[in-house]
Amino acid sequence: MINVNEVVETNEMIEKENLDVRTITLGISLLDCISSDLEQLNKNIYNKIYEAAKDLVATGEQISREFGIPIVNKRISVTPIALIGGAACRTKEDFASIAQTLDKVAKAVGVNFIGGYSALVSKGMTPADKLLIESIPLALSTTDVVCSSINVGSTKTGINMDAVRLMGTIVKETAEATKENDSLGCAKLVVFCNAPDDNPFMAGAFHGVTEADKIINVGVSGPGVVKTALEKVRGESFEILCETIKKTAFKVTRVGQLVAREASERLGVPFGIIDLSLAPTPAIGDSVADILHEIGVEHAGAPGTTAALALLNDQVKKGGVMASSYVGGLSGAFIPVSEDQGMINAVEAGALTLEKLEAMTCVCSVGLDMIAIPGDTRDTTIAGIIADEMAIGMINQKTTAVRLIPVIGKGVGETVEFGGLLGYAPIMPVNQFSCDAFVDRGGRIPAPVHSFKN
Repeated sequence: MINVNEVVETNEMIEKENLDVRTITLGISLLDCISSDLEQLNKNIYNKIYEAAKDLVATGEQISREFGIPIVNKRISVTPIALIGGAACRTKEDFASIAQTLDKVAKAVGVNFIGGYSALVSKGMTPADKLLIESIPLALSTTDVVCSSINVGSTKTGINMDAVRLMGTIVKETAEATKENDSLGCAKLVVFCNAPDDNPFMAGAFHGVTEADKIINVGVSGPGVVKTALEKVRGESFEILCETIKKTAFKVTRVGQLVAREASERLGVPFGIIDLSLAPTPAIGDSVADILHEIGVEHAGAPGTTAALALLNDQVKKGGVMASSYVGGLSGAFIPVSEDQGMINAVEAGALTLEKLEAMTCVCSVGLDMIAIPGDTRDTTIAGIIADEMAIGMINQKTTAVRLIPVIGKGVGETVEFGGLLGYAPIMPVNQFSCDAFVDRGGRIPAPVHSFKN
């Protein structure tokens, strides 16, 4: 039974410590929408999504009012569009028309984002995969709420370096296509290794083909709650520190479990997973970097940062898995630069570099996330950065991702404003030495030996 003290404690988490349910994401399979006629395909997609999601936003708002729990975003993820559009799409414009349909229906049902303009190419690319990837700059420059993700590697299959090289070009082209808006299109484009099928967070969400026809996935977030809890054990041993994080993660996840159960019942859609990631926002007091500071490093990036982040990530997972039968998605701690005021402060102080961020991604949930870089960064350099991050995911059997934003017309020392949850970012310097000969080799980096576990 829940007692009065727990109710009061939860209220304080919400009112004073920025506890929220970051997203309810409705996953929708579009496999039954496939048609060789493009017009019919777009009609099928619109109708399937609209019928499935028409009550999503209203239900989320109703749950939020009844339980007093902020639910920040309502989102949709769909089957990777490269699979859905292959029979009908012959040009980049054909694929982009599907993105425009997704944008239209997402706005009609009122969600914040729709994810799944995606392709899974870790071992090779079909003609449809390649065509969708090449259409991304057009798709993201002609839509507002569509998000795209491309999985180019996995522990089981290795890294598709042809796809990595292509994505270096696509990121740069997307930046150019949206340069009038500070290259914002790149904020909606993620390159993955070991992408999960059930991630509720954007921009990387898609509805995996192994999932049910419809599913509810919920992402919770509470960096401020964890930081406040750690303030009470300042100077204590690592054992006490870890126990405090675990207990706090348990409480945060229980809130998400409550919302997920209610949303599932009211929408008549099966519950999928809780993603218990600590997802920061630009709001003061809602920062993963501030947790690292509370653990004992002066700034994110100082010596000890990677160890502190590893500790935090592990304890969050240990606490969260006790609170829900189905934990999935990414689950851990996000370290996006632009979305975390503490990370921004660390970059501006000179404590945090791109290379240190890469080291931190070995132990965090995702990877190099929401990092603004000079607009004149070469596409081969972007491909090299992607390759490095994919290697970390492949070797360590974990999800990693890259969301770089080469801001056209801006350089190191300048800042870029994205607004809302995306925040703002100082433009970080990038290593200027060439990797052209490496990324231009073509082919595939083989899977590591420890992938053969059958």
